[in-house]
Amino acid sequence: MQLTSVRLSSFRNYAELNLEPAAGLNVFVGANAQGKSNLLEAIAMLGTGKSFRTSRDSDLVSDGLELAVVSGDAQIRAGIIHLGCSIAKTVRSTRKQYTVNGQGVRYARFLGSIRVVTFVPADLQLVGGPPSLRRALINIALAQEDRQYYHELARYQKALQQKSAMLRGNVSFDPELLAIYDNALVDAGTYVMLTRNHFISELAREAERTHGEWTHGAETLRVSYAPNVPFEAPTGDAVSGAFERRLKAVAEQERARKMALAGPHRDDLALELDGHSLAAYGSQGQQRTAVLALKVAEYSVMRDRANEAPLLLLDDVLSELDQERAAAFLAGVGGYEQAFVTATHLPPGLPASARVYGIERATVSLC
Repeated sequence: MQLTSVRLSSFRNYAELNLEPAAGLNVFVGANAQGKSNLLEAIAMLGTGKSFRTSRDSDLVSDGLELAVVSGDAQIRAGIIHLGCSIAKTVRSTRKQYTVNGQGVRYARFLGSIRVVTFVPADLQLVGGPPSLRRALINIALAQEDRQYYHELARYQKALQQKSAMLRGNVSFDPELLAIYDNALVDAGTYVMLTRNHFISELAREAERTHGEWTHGAETLRVSYAPNVPFEAPTGDAVSGAFERRLKAVAEQERARKMALAGPHRDDLALELDGHSLAAYGSQGQQRTAVLALKVAEYSVMRDRANEAPLLLLDDVLSELDQERAAAFLAGVGGYEQAFVTATHLPPGLPASARVYGIERATVSLC
C-alpha cells in the first residue's frame, strides 16, 4: 500500500497542504512546533479516523475556524481508494464525517480502509504505564484488520457498561438482568480473548526476532499475553468455560466492590528483558528499543495477515537512540513499502533512497 497524496485544510497549524509522498522512506525534518507531528497525525486519521494525540476533536480545527478537512488517495491491492475526514466545530459540539470514494460512511466502515502503525513519544509509556495503554495498542491494530473484532469489542464494552451501572447502584439490582449481561460478556469476550491470544503470539515472535537483530543477541525480549481470565487452551469452549467459572467465583466480590472484576477489560501485555520486568529494570534506552521492536512487529504482523503493508508513521523516533541503534533502525524501515519519520535534525545513516522534506511553519518543501 502507498499513500499517493494527502491534503489538509484548516487542520491544526496547516491552512492548506497538498503533499505527494514517495514510496519507501519519507523523512520530515524541522524544529519543534513547526507541524511535523500534525502532519503524521493527519495521515494516521486516514486509517483510524481518530487522533493519536487528543480525544478532543475540536483541537484539530485551526484556531478561529469551524471546519477542518483531511483527505488523501492511496494505492491499495484493490486499486485506488479516496478517503476523507471532516471535522466541523460549533459552540456546542464537534462532529466528524467520513467518506470513502466520495460516499459518506459510518466510522466502522471507514476504520481500516487503509491501515497504519504509529509511534509517538507517548508510546514509551507502553512499558511502565497502565495496562489500558497496552490494551489500546492491541485494540487499534486488531480493529483495523478485523471488523468482527471491532464489533465484538463494542458489544463487550456495552454489556460491561450496563453491568457496571448496576453494580454501582445506578439502576436497581436485578439478578436475571445481571445474568444476561454476564452471558453477553462471555459471548463477546471469548472472541476478543481468542483474537488477542492469536495476535499477541504473532506479535511476540516478530518483536523478539527484531529486537534480537538490533541488539545482536545481547539482550532477550519476551512478549506474552497476560489474560485476566487464564484459559488452558485457545478454543472457544475452553475460554468461555473459564470465563463463566471466573464470573461465578468473583460475583460476591464484584457486588461488594461495586465494579466488574473479571474479563478482557483487565487484560495486559507482559514485557520482559532477560527474564526481568522491562518496566522495573530496563533503562530508558532499552525501553525505547523494546517499544520500537513492538511497533515494527505490529507492522510485520499486519502486513503478513492482510498480504498488504500498512503505513508506518514514526514521530520523533530517533531521539535518545544511540547512533548504532538509530542506523540499524533506519536501515530496516528504509526497505518498507512506505514509512514516514519526523526528526529535528537530519539523522546519520539515512538510506540514500530516502526522500527528505523540510517543515517550517506548516510549509513543507523538498530538500
